[in-house]
Amino acid sequence: MISDEKPVTSATTDGNTFVIRPNYKQKLIHQVLVDRLKTVQYDPESASKWTKEIADEVRNKIKELDLPRYKIAVSVTLGENRGEGARMACKCLWDADADGMAQDTLVTDSLFCVVAVFGVFYY
Repeated sequence: MISDEKPVTSATTDGNTFVIRPNYKQKLIHQVLVDRLKTVQYDPESASKWTKEIADEVRNKIKELDLPRYKIAVSVTLGENRGEGARMACKCLWDADADGMAQDTLVTDSLFCVVAVFGVFYY
């Protein structure tokens, strides 16, 4: 979920609580993109390394949010910006009440980068 709505908490019969519908912070993803890519020029030799580093950094920052019982998946697409259009789509089969996603895009004069984060709740 990209919104700033509060996460829903559910209680189990033994008194433990867990969070469903966590607050993914789009700002967190955007900050990683800006820090890593705002000043660099597209380089095809470095692009694969950058995508892995960005995915790892975003995943680690999401894990710092302490979302127990969630499997986090991060997808990073990076390409050269030559004025051509690009379309991306994803489809997911999941529990709309508990699972969520956040995404952000950075476009500079030389490159574009799209990061999508998926959080899937384990019951």
